[in-house]
Amino acid sequence: YLVQSVLGVDIQFVQDNESKSNKGVLRGFHYQLPPFAQTKLVRVIKGAILDVVVDIRKNSPTFGQHLSQVLSEKNKKQLLVPKGFAHAFLVLEDESIVSYKVDQLYSPEFDRGILFNDPSLAIDWGVETKELVLSKKDAVLPLLKDTTLPVWD
Repeated sequence: YLVQSVLGVDIQFVQDNESKSNKGVLRGFHYQLPPFAQTKLVRVIKGAILDVVVDIRKNSPTFGQHLSQVLSEKNKKQLLVPKGFAHAFLVLEDESIVSYKVDQLYSPEFDRGILFNDPSLAIDWGVETKELVLSKKDAVLPLLKDTTLPVWD
């Protein structure tokens, strides 16, 4: 596997993923537990998304805080999501294609998530909840306070 240097950090990406979604689709918040925790490098090939990450490292001074950024084919921005952060995105344009590299393979056994509208996170998605398209899995994820989180490296 090719080791890439991103923001001065060497990362050995093992897989490239791609998803295609329509406007209003919200995916996440997703993360994987160690030893299958993932670092992701996210970008948009077509369309635009509101990309959001939440710090889920219990001992971090920014635990439970989030960062959001619009990624689009026009602005060419990318977002590096380190291990210990949950990741979600809202599709802002029809037929948006999101590409993301990961440094660990998907493991259903270690896959976890947090509910997108957890009140403790206070995330403004910019749309009414009734306008969102969620998977059955994402619609019933637990609140952050109800998750068991490991100590991240």
